[in-house]
Amino acid sequence: MRIVTPNGPAIVEVDKARDPRFLFVLTHGSSGGVEAPDLLAVRDAAGEIGGTVARVLQPFRVAGARAPGSAVKQDESWTALVASLRRRFPGLALVQGGRSNGARVACRTARAVSADAVVALAFPLHPPGRPERSRAGELREAGVDVLVVSGDRDPFGVPEEADAARRVVLAGEGHEFKKNPARVGEVVAEWLGPRFG
Repeated sequence: MRIVTPNGPAIVEVDKARDPRFLFVLTHGSSGGVEAPDLLAVRDAAGEIGGTVARVLQPFRVAGARAPGSAVKQDESWTALVASLRRRFPGLALVQGGRSNGARVACRTARAVSADAVVALAFPLHPPGRPERSRAGELREAGVDVLVVSGDRDPFGVPEEADAARRVVLAGEGHEFKKNPARVGEVVAEWLGPRFG
């Protein structure tokens, strides 16, 4: 489905749970898409515990851009599309998340959309080689419990345990979770299940 936002349309792929217990709005990184293996693994695992999963291709990607541009505009678009999805799926708890840049958006907008939890996959703690430019504040200021899933070989860094409600570091994984994307889905379901499943 297409959802119009203040900065262009987003494309949303929805997989409905048979007995939905929460709405999970999930998105990609700066140059990726919603077919990334880790996002598909999270979709499948969340669906098994009652998550209706909406994978969002953000407006900047729909427009063909490889960089998200202004964080203000990106967050404005996200807030609008989440509001639209909540109207379509009323009464469900809201989990939002994403990988890399999408994880940042999910953290920054959690309060604005009244999310119940955030899943941050490969949260880019800092630009590669620039640890002094930490983005840990985005995790700490989400205002809700955040699950961080990172690879121990991620050049964007690994957040501290204190920066999130739960942090899972996967051995041998980089920023893309190419080694075992299914494990990412398992970790997310293990965390969400007791809360919403």
